[in-house]
Amino acid sequence: MTSILGISAFYHDSAAAIIVDGKILAAAQEERFSRKKHDQRYPFNAVNYVLKESKLKLDEVDHIVFFEKPFLKFERLLETYVAFAPKGFSSFCKAMPIWLREKLFQKKYLFDQLKQHDNNFKDIEKIAFSEHHYSHAASAFFPSPFKESIILTLDGVGEWATTTVAVGKENNLEIKKELHFPHSLGLLYSAFTYYTGFKVNSGEYKLMGLAPYGEPKYKDLIFQELVDLKDDGTFRLNMKYFNYATGLTMTNKHFSNLFGMPVRNSDNDLLTEFHMDIAASIQAVTEEIVLKLTSSTAEEYKIKNLCLAGGVALNCVANGKILKNKTFNNIWVQPAAGDAGGSLGAALAFWYNELNQPRKITTDKDTMNGSYLGPKFKNEDVEKILESIRCNYKKLSNEDLIKTVAKEIAEQKTVGWFQGRMEFGPRALGARSILADPRSEKTQKELNLKVKFRESFRPFAPSVLREDVSDWFEIDADSPYMLFVAEVKKSKQIIMNKEDNNLFGIDKLNIKRSSIPAVTHVDYSARIQTVHEETNPKYYQLIKEFKKITNCPVLVNTSFNVRGEPIVCSVEDAFNCFMGTNLDILVIENFILFKNDQDKSLVKDYKNKFELD
Repeated sequence: MTSILGISAFYHDSAAAIIVDGKILAAAQEERFSRKKHDQRYPFNAVNYVLKESKLKLDEVDHIVFFEKPFLKFERLLETYVAFAPKGFSSFCKAMPIWLREKLFQKKYLFDQLKQHDNNFKDIEKIAFSEHHYSHAASAFFPSPFKESIILTLDGVGEWATTTVAVGKENNLEIKKELHFPHSLGLLYSAFTYYTGFKVNSGEYKLMGLAPYGEPKYKDLIFQELVDLKDDGTFRLNMKYFNYATGLTMTNKHFSNLFGMPVRNSDNDLLTEFHMDIAASIQAVTEEIVLKLTSSTAEEYKIKNLCLAGGVALNCVANGKILKNKTFNNIWVQPAAGDAGGSLGAALAFWYNELNQPRKITTDKDTMNGSYLGPKFKNEDVEKILESIRCNYKKLSNEDLIKTVAKEIAEQKTVGWFQGRMEFGPRALGARSILADPRSEKTQKELNLKVKFRESFRPFAPSVLREDVSDWFEIDADSPYMLFVAEVKKSKQIIMNKEDNNLFGIDKLNIKRSSIPAVTHVDYSARIQTVHEETNPKYYQLIKEFKKITNCPVLVNTSFNVRGEPIVCSVEDAFNCFMGTNLDILVIENFILFKNDQDKSLVKDYKNKFELD
């Protein structure tokens, strides 16, 4: 038996994963335990969890692999400062002490952290390092159902690489092409995230959600001034407009002057038509770059399978365009595509690349276990916790629970749904989810403002039975990880009249666009999760029962948290969120709690509990 612990940390979304004989046993992000969103610190709690799940002590683990190489990253940092000197001196002075104290000597630092888990751990030579983009590529290819695939990794930056094309065959993975810093699609998108007043490394999905409200009026200007795009999808950025290489901000005055507006202050400045058009423009640019990259690589390597990883792979709108383009027969996206997934990729890379182990491939399914790789709680443990909280609850059989919850959702109740193992990655997939009725015109606004405490323009995703997806959406493919966007079926749409079409921005939100308005974005799109009985039988049965009652095989599925809060991990997290929001019902395993039955003294002040993202 060979066990490998993978770790990603120190930049954002630290995580840990463990594999045994190539099988993925457990993976989790540190933020879920620490309750600090995008926690970048050493993932002490996540490591503890995956060790517990594997029933191994740290000293018993054979190999420990970090997801990138700090010396290469340091080389990039130094060379960048030299290239841009004397510009960026203040940034250099800020970064250097941390690098010299911790990051440069990361092997020793990791060793010291790891010893906290097990005093018997004494072998520093067990610690190895993978390259950042290789970890990403490995996280996408090795768990995929493909024997052969192109792997495209797009993110901000690893050590040097920002975009890589790799080819995977059986147990072999080789990076063929690289695009290097500072020319980065991820950083370009983050620059516009910053410019529109959202937080970098967490607000990119807000920019994507805002885009359908605007028009891509600035797309041509971006290509004229900011991005030199070649036919094969490679590109160079005009660094005259950016500050991220050496500064403390993403953009500079030249960038603001180009578009005629200063950087939006999220505390004081409202979102306007301008910001919506900016969002639409950079989204259109991103899609064009991605489509050129995927088309050129498909043509060059003649391989009909594609895997995606890196933070940009979470841009599900762009993913939907690739799928619709039909350049590839099959596409698979790593559900933890960002840096958290690098922990898993580092472990898998070592297993196949360093140890040269054979790869067992099941061509009809991946090996991610539906991404349900986090902690779970037994009914008896749940009941003990609920008793200690002194809340009112009922325990139901599986059958009664499914029938009761489906009926309540059909009656417009909002439900916190906590079942089985927690998801690995940024999407709630029916294990730590808030569920609601997609047929209601009020659901989107009320969920955003009264439950999630977030911006009203944010769309919600539909969970749909896999066998029914093509009847309700313009897609007939697996999308278990909510990473593809497609249009709502024409037969389910409500065509807008001239007056409705002339509405501006957020006013568009209030117009009913389909028979499932709560999951229909203003451009008739939806971010789809297909639900499969084999990976999440309880959630599947719930939607099936809801369909029986309503003739609609779709539920609203959003993450179980509020704005700025990591997705709930524990029973206590779920209860606190339930009592701090306007959720009507909480379901934890076989226990159901109704808000109206709870003592008022248990109500939580939740609205300002977390730092806003």
